[in-house]
Amino acid sequence: MPETAASPAPTRVRYLVLTMLFVVTTLNFADRATLSIAGPAAAKQLGFNAIEMGYVFSAFGWAYVLGQIPGGVLLDRFGSKNVYTLSIVAWSVVTALQGFVGHFGPTAALIALFSLRLLLGLAESPSFPGNSRIVAAWFPTRERGTASAIFNAAQYFATVLFAPLTGWLTHTYGWQYVFWVMGSLGVFLTFFWVKTIHRPREHPLVNKAELEYIERGGGLIDMDRPAVAARAAGPNWSHVKQMLANRMLLGIFLGQYCITTLTYFFLTWFPVYLVTERHMSILKAGFAVSLPALCGFFGGVLGGLFSDYLLKRGHSLAVARKVPIVVGMLLSVSMIVCNYVDAVWLVVGIMSLAFFGKGIGSLGWAVVSDTAPKDGAGLCGGLFNMFGNTAAITTPTVIGYIVQGTRSFNGALIFVAANAVTAIICYLFVVGDIQRVELRKEPA
Repeated sequence: MPETAASPAPTRVRYLVLTMLFVVTTLNFADRATLSIAGPAAAKQLGFNAIEMGYVFSAFGWAYVLGQIPGGVLLDRFGSKNVYTLSIVAWSVVTALQGFVGHFGPTAALIALFSLRLLLGLAESPSFPGNSRIVAAWFPTRERGTASAIFNAAQYFATVLFAPLTGWLTHTYGWQYVFWVMGSLGVFLTFFWVKTIHRPREHPLVNKAELEYIERGGGLIDMDRPAVAARAAGPNWSHVKQMLANRMLLGIFLGQYCITTLTYFFLTWFPVYLVTERHMSILKAGFAVSLPALCGFFGGVLGGLFSDYLLKRGHSLAVARKVPIVVGMLLSVSMIVCNYVDAVWLVVGIMSLAFFGKGIGSLGWAVVSDTAPKDGAGLCGGLFNMFGNTAAITTPTVIGYIVQGTRSFNGALIFVAANAVTAIICYLFVVGDIQRVELRKEPA
């Protein structure tokens, strides 16, 4: 065949889709972390103590966890784009509304802020199961670890990009402006999301060669077809039971809870730790948290690349996913050393190493994309995220009691590091082989 008649090269639209996932997830984490930077100033003005702040921090997690199964079902039923678009608009509006609680008295402000954080958690609940579904649809298995690591690394990039901004806004204009600015950014971003995200077969920029490459490599490009979505009319409790009875999935779910404990320490109490325990100003703390976040970002990307490299070198899927997770969690345990040093620069350096490791080990969403049943990816992602983000409830609350009771963060760092060790145990001794789950069809 003449060279001019050769098939066109595959397009790379999947990378454009991944870029949008990264941008939206960056904003997602920035919005849920706004209170960690604005929190000390807000608490001082509104008269909240450490326990009350712990409950306010945890409010997001209560609704986020409860929204996971309904969010997963909505994704399976109505498609990733539709549900995710509504989610972005909703969480952006709720973020902006948090800036108005300062107009209330202390008790009313506490109730209002707690309620709005609940609504924020509910609005954001479809986001990560949606990310997992979109990656499963757009990426072949051999690229999925890197793709999942990149959108997951946005949680660290959010801090790198927005912690200095929110610290500056709080210092210069007041904590309320953090919520107003961030909420406005989300509404603005929705327009670009709608233009960029489509089902693989319907994207205006994709060609047949790329679709064939994705499908041949294990991508679920027809996941959101109406005929498939119509089967997901509501929660299939038989499927939920099967997933919870699967040892591999249960180990993955429990491991994610432990890993997410590290995430929520960083998103909620870490800036407060720098301000109250290490006596930084809010402005300096906003910049100081950027270095560990940047290390977490690079660790996250490196973990995905390393995992896919192992896969391409012929290692099993279990080895390729587990090795970065175990190594990363071992590095995260180093945060305990902060209890024995005084220099602030050394504390920031140790935390940077710990969160570099946490980034390397954050491959849970790649594992879910590899293991979720084809006809229940949203539901499986919702269960996974429900287990993981139970840490959004327990971590802020437990640390709040530890700090209030001991007047120190030493016990809090031990608590967080112990969760990293438990994650290692889950992946080494519970998960076993990693493979896609096939759900049994229950008799009518």
